Parts: sequence; C-alpha cells; structure tokens
Amino acid sequence: MSKKISILITTKNRIADLKVTLLNLASLLQHKEVECLVYDDASTDGTFEYLKAHFPNLILFRNEKSLGLIHNRNVLLNKCSGDYAISLDDDAHFLSENVIENITNYFESHPKCGVMACRIFWGKTHPISLTTNEIPQRVKGFVGCGHVWNMKAWHNIPNYPAWFVFYGEEEFASYQLFKNHWEVHYVPEILVQHRVEIKARKSDSDYVQRQRRSFRSGWYLYFLFYPWSVIPKKLVYTLWMQIKTKVLKGDGRATKGLLLALLDVLIHIPRLLKESNRFSSDEFKKYSNLEPTKIYWDSENESKKL
Repeated sequence: MSKKISILITTKNRIADLKVTLLNLASLLQHKEVECLVYDDASTDGTFEYLKAHFPNLILFRNEKSLGLIHNRNVLLNKCSGDYAISLDDDAHFLSENVIENITNYFESHPKCGVMACRIFWGKTHPISLTTNEIPQRVKGFVGCGHVWNMKAWHNIPNYPAWFVFYGEEEFASYQLFKNHWEVHYVPEILVQHRVEIKARKSDSDYVQRQRRSFRSGWYLYFLFYPWSVIPKKLVYTLWMQIKTKVLKGDGRATKGLLLALLDVLIHIPRLLKESNRFSSDEFKKYSNLEPTKIYWDSENESKKL
C-alpha cells in the first residue's frame, strides 16, 4: 500500500544538522501515512551508521562515492511511494502545524498544482512571528530547501538534470512543469525554517564552487529553454551584473567562480543544444508574466505591516 506522504532528505557530512531536522520531524515520522527516505551522499562523519542505529524506520540510501545532490533527489523521487513528496534540506524543518493535512487538502483542491512552494524563513534563530498575511498564488518556481511534489506531475516531466550537480534543478523543473501544463503554487500556510545564515556563506570553503555552479546553471537554462531571440540580451545583462557587483568590487573568489562557469558553458554547448526544450515566444511571455518565485520570507518586515 502506498504512503500518502513521502519526506525526502539528501545529506552529506552534516550529521549535526540532520539530527536537529529529524528531531523536529519526529511527530510527522510517526504518522501512519508518512514514509521518510534519506540519501547519504558518501558521508565520512558516521551519518549512515547513526541513522541505521537510531532510526530503523527510515528508508536509507547511500553512495560509496559522492554522486551529487541532484542525482540523489532524482533517486528519492523515483523510489518513494507517496502521492505527495516533501523535499527538505538536511538543515530545514517545519514551523507550521498540521503539515500533512494542509498539504493533502491543498493538492486535492488544486488538481493543476504540480509543486507546492513553502514559505521559507532563512536563519538559525527562530522568527519573531509565525503569522503572515500572504495568500496562496501561482508563481514561476520553487526553492529546493522546502517544497512538495504532486507525484503525478513529477512522473509527467523529465528527471532533474543530474549533470548540473548543484543549483538550477528547481528552475529546470519549473520550466518543464509549465510546458506540460502544470502549475507551481506558493502556499504560505506551510512554513519552513532553513537554518542558514546567507551572509556567512562568503566565508565558507565551498564559496567559489557555489558561485561557479550558481552562475553556470542560470546560463545552462537559457540555452535549454529560452527563445533564441532572448538569449543574447540575457547573457550580456547577467554577465555585466556579475562583473559590476562582484568583479569590479574586488571579490576575487566570485570572479574565479564566474570564469569557471563561463568555461563550463562553453564545454557543454553541444549538450545544451541537443537537450533543449525551448519556449515559444508566446510561452515565454506567459511564463515571464507569472509572479516571481518566493525565496525569502522576512518575519520582521511582516510584523511591521501588521
């Protein structure tokens, strides 16, 4: 018998964060219509052994050699048995109540919704308020750290592009969903805390790699989906903005990431052309007119409005 809800988590060498996440998911994991799948991407910090010993009801996957976040998400989505699949980062958890019921009810009342984008608070401390005056709406896309798939929609589109490795897979899926007549809905009733301080990431050892993958994924997506007439202007604009905001301000690490990203695009041009699923001009116009993806929710600013 299939489960109603699957919770999917991929992790690598972040056992401390994962422990906090699983602790906060404890009540959901006991729900009779919930399964939880965790993918350990070749961790060396004892993650897999810890999960086997302390969480026998989890469905575990493990790579002996790292295969990347996107590969792992594809496996989890294709292996899970739920009607709906919650995708959470290993450093994210729910702050709202009645998560299962609200997800199920929303999808059942909105059959065209392929992905539910959660309201996401970014920060390691608890938000000052959980309330919001935002309402559900159709949007362009969703954020990887907290969203929910209608599995009918997932099986109607191609897998995430595992060769992206990291970044860009959500936009890829959003474009594919649009072209296959599915919708992405922002549902603020479902609140996720992503326990990350964005400003602190500049000092992380993987900053250059993150910049490289972020830049290149955006350019990959142009060549895969955008009408030819739009691509040159988009490329010039985004390249200039990176030069203006990072290169000219002396951010050497971001500059290195930018140059490596340009090289990646050049190397992958044949693949990008071969695997393209380009918007028509009319499709691109309709997609561009959708509300932008809701990435950050600021509880402090919201409280000032109330």
